[in-house]
Amino acid sequence: MKHLVIGNGPAGVVAAETLRRLQPEAEIALIGDETEPPYSRMAIPYFLHGDIDAHGTHLRKKHDHFAQQKIHLIEGRVCCIDSAVKQLQFASGERIHYDTLLIATGSQPIRPNIPGMDLPKVHTCWTLDDARAIAAKAKPGSRVLQLGAGFIGCIIMEALAARGVQLTVVEMGDRMVPRMMTPQAGALIRQWAERKGVTVHVNTAITAIEQHGDALKVKVSPGGTALECDLVICAAGVRPNVEFLSGSGVEVGRGIRVDSRLRTTVPDIYAAGDVTEARGFHSGQPELNAIQPNAADQGRIAAINMAGGDAELQGSLAINVLDTLGLISTSFGHWQGIGDGVELVDAENFRYLSLQFQDDVLIGATSIGWTDHVGVLRGLIQTRTPLGAWKARLKADPTQFMAAYLATAQKAA
Repeated sequence: MKHLVIGNGPAGVVAAETLRRLQPEAEIALIGDETEPPYSRMAIPYFLHGDIDAHGTHLRKKHDHFAQQKIHLIEGRVCCIDSAVKQLQFASGERIHYDTLLIATGSQPIRPNIPGMDLPKVHTCWTLDDARAIAAKAKPGSRVLQLGAGFIGCIIMEALAARGVQLTVVEMGDRMVPRMMTPQAGALIRQWAERKGVTVHVNTAITAIEQHGDALKVKVSPGGTALECDLVICAAGVRPNVEFLSGSGVEVGRGIRVDSRLRTTVPDIYAAGDVTEARGFHSGQPELNAIQPNAADQGRIAAINMAGGDAELQGSLAINVLDTLGLISTSFGHWQGIGDGVELVDAENFRYLSLQFQDDVLIGATSIGWTDHVGVLRGLIQTRTPLGAWKARLKADPTQFMAAYLATAQKAA
């Protein structure tokens, strides 16, 4: 049996290792298109910060880990899949056969169609090479403008601020981290960032970037003003890597459509991680959910099924934990809610808590400034625990979530 895995991020690595555990004699190859060993993109900001070196980003620290696992690492870019004969083709023209195939190609950064986005001093921060290029230019005192204040953007912002740059953030949404935080929570994070010396513009779009000598001029709207800087970082979001699937027969919506066993529409081809539209935990509908814990879980489940097992995805759950210049925030599950919730705001102390319910079940939560026991909110959501009388108590005092967890857990036991 020959298993191929395209993509050597968390989903691909976990899948390859799971396949090896289940099928000791199988031939397994893990394909990546960078010269680096398999690494975590979520570790790149810490590399840029200077907390770790390149080796610290690697998903497996032993240099011979994959050799010991008898997992063959292949460097190359897959340009197409011929599912009729079960072959991949690389950009080099080489072709390789598979018996089962996992597509775990992740995402790529979005570069908005803005004049000047291709200038030399405009960078994304998605690869280690990107981070190296930014580190060479983001010197103390440099004027850096960052496009985007989403989850990835806020992590990058932390690293840039630590480098001593003069940082300006431009976000099209009405708040920071709009896809992770409620309006009140996003506004609090903005206030915190501004208190830490970051200039933040929300409801603002970049319309053009121009080179003026050694500097860049970034035109924004509304207002038509120009912001001058030395470096632009584009953190405008990501999209799944699916272009190479044209003609493969694999159904693609916004991402690869998969069933609860991570099977695509083509026999013996599976998909996992950020590239997939997998079933949502609450909606049951196909959703993009580019979160590393979900990617690793999907890689494991796909591998079990590739090896002949029968494992089913319970649904992708939103799990976000963010450190913004020392302010910890989290959001779990259907944090937007459906109109039945409670919100506690202590803006002066940058503390915030939102709990969202459906009947007597907690379906979503958002927090800022809470670190003790906050993980139990995820537990209550993921187990769909009936709260009974505790729902009313939590709506009266949402800070009692740990007591609710202990009481309901004891009752369930």
